[in-house]
Amino acid sequence: MTGLFDPGLQPERTELAWRRTALAVGVGSLVAMRLLPVAFSDPWWILVGAAGLVFAGALWVVSRRRGRRTVEVLLARGDRAPLPGAGPLAFLALFVGLSGCVALAVVVTAAVTGGPG
Repeated sequence: MTGLFDPGLQPERTELAWRRTALAVGVGSLVAMRLLPVAFSDPWWILVGAAGLVFAGALWVVSRRRGRRTVEVLLARGDRAPLPGAGPLAFLALFVGLSGCVALAVVVTAAVTGGPG
């Protein structure tokens, strides 16, 4: 080990950043659960928020596991060892991309049909 690794600080900051991201997704999902059914006058829109809450929970768990694996690798093999992959980032990018496509489809459909719902 070269001594450059400071146990806990950088991996902890990264894990906290992912935790804030999961929390933001969860809060956005709760807002969606409250506003979408009212805006589109259909209770099925609650499912969009529920899917976001499930995603936020999964993101929290995956990022926590990655944080633990990162610390284990750094402690066992030093700071020059290859670290765990960027699974949480790919997971987040996929979810945000799909959410954006769905939102765009909803907006375009609402514009074509003359209003929400």
